[in-house]
Amino acid sequence: MEELQTPFLHSDLSESNPSHDAGRFHLEGHGFRGAPVIQGLKKRGHGSRSWIKIDENGDSKILELDKATIMRHCSLPSRDLRLLDPLFIYPSTILGRDKAIVVGLEQIRCIITAQDVILMNSLDACVVQYESELCKRLQSNKDQSDDLPFEFRALELALELTCMSLDAQVEELEMEIYPVLDELASSINTINLERVRRLKGQLLALTQRVQKVRDEIEHLMDDDGDMAEMHLTEKKLRSEEPPLSDLCFQANTPSEAKGRSISVPVSPVASISGVQKLQRAFSSIVGSSKHGSLVSSSHGEENVAQLEMLLEAYFIVIDNTFNKLLSLKEYIDDTEDLINIKLGNVQNQLIQFELLLTAATFVATIFAAVTAVFGMNFEATIFDYPSAFNWVLLITGIFCGLLYSSFLFYFRHKKVFPL
Repeated sequence: MEELQTPFLHSDLSESNPSHDAGRFHLEGHGFRGAPVIQGLKKRGHGSRSWIKIDENGDSKILELDKATIMRHCSLPSRDLRLLDPLFIYPSTILGRDKAIVVGLEQIRCIITAQDVILMNSLDACVVQYESELCKRLQSNKDQSDDLPFEFRALELALELTCMSLDAQVEELEMEIYPVLDELASSINTINLERVRRLKGQLLALTQRVQKVRDEIEHLMDDDGDMAEMHLTEKKLRSEEPPLSDLCFQANTPSEAKGRSISVPVSPVASISGVQKLQRAFSSIVGSSKHGSLVSSSHGEENVAQLEMLLEAYFIVIDNTFNKLLSLKEYIDDTEDLINIKLGNVQNQLIQFELLLTAATFVATIFAAVTAVFGMNFEATIFDYPSAFNWVLLITGIFCGLLYSSFLFYFRHKKVFPL
C-alpha cells in the first residue's frame, strides 16, 4: 500500500493531496500487519487532519498531518494537541512549551514555533482572516527589521483577532439588547420577557468566553517564567551556538602545545608553567561563563518585558470588552429590578382593592342580616306600624355607612394604603 507521509522540509511534517488521501486507513503500529485494509474507516486521534503551515516568509501550504507527526515536529505531548481538537470544546488557553507555543483562542487554534505556524484548517472567518493577515504582514515586513521575533508576531495577531472578534460580538449584543430592555420596561409581556431571557443567556455565555481570555492573559503576565519560556527564537539561537567553555578552552590553548609529542619528557619548569596556564584558562572560563550568564539574564529580562508589554496592550483591550459586558449585565439587573418594582406596585394595588371589597362585603352582610330578620314569618308589635320597616332600613343603612367609613379611617391611620 502507498505510504501516507513524505518528508517535509527537514522535519517530520508531510504534504499530501486531500482528495488522494481521503478514506485511507493504515494499521501500522497496531499489530495487524497482515489484516485487510478497510476503506473509509478512521480511528479517532490517529487520522490525519488538514493544517495550514505558514513560514517566516509568509508562504502558506495546506498539509495533511497526523498527531504523531506534529508531536515529533513540535516536541509536544498529546494532551496539548487535544486542546486543538475541533471535536471538543475547550476554553481559551495559551501554553508555552520547549519548542512551541500552543494557542487556542476561540476559533484560532494553532501551534507556533520559531520558524513556522501550524494552523488548524477551517472555513471559519477568523481562521481565514488570520492566515491572510499573517501572510500579508510577514511578506510586507520581510525586508524590514522588526523588534518582535516571529513567534511574538504570530501570537500578537491571534490576540488581536480574538479581541476584535469578541468586541464585535459584544457591540452586536449591545445593539440588540438595549432596545429590548427599553421596550420591556415600558410594556411587560410574555414576548418581551422571552426575548430578554434568550439575550441574557447569550450574555452569560459571551461573558465566560471573554473572562477566560482575560484570565489567560493575566496569568501569563503574572508569571515571568512562562513568558520567558515562550521566547522560542532565543532558545533556538542558544541551542545552535557552540558551548562557551569549548571556545574559551580552544582560545587559551597554546599552539606550540599541539605539536608536542606525548612521549617527550617534560621538565619541572615547563610543568609549572603549564599548570599556571591551566589556572589562567580556568579563571578565564569562569569569568566568561559569569559574563555570559549576566548577558543571557539581561536578554531574558528584556524579552520578558517585551512580551509583557505586548500582553498588557491586549489585556487592556479585553478588559475594556469585559467591562462592557459587566455594564450590560448591570443594565439588565436594573431593568429586572424596575420590573419587579412595577409588579410589586400592581400587586399592592390589587391587595388594596381586595381590602376595600372585603370591608364592603362585611358591611353589606350586616345589612342583609337585618333584612333577613324582618323577612321571617313571626308576629311582632313593630309590624303594626306601616312606617316602622322604612325606619329600620334607614337606621341600618346609616349604621353600615358609618361602619364602612370607620374601616377606611382605620386603613388610612395604619397607612395600609393612601386614600
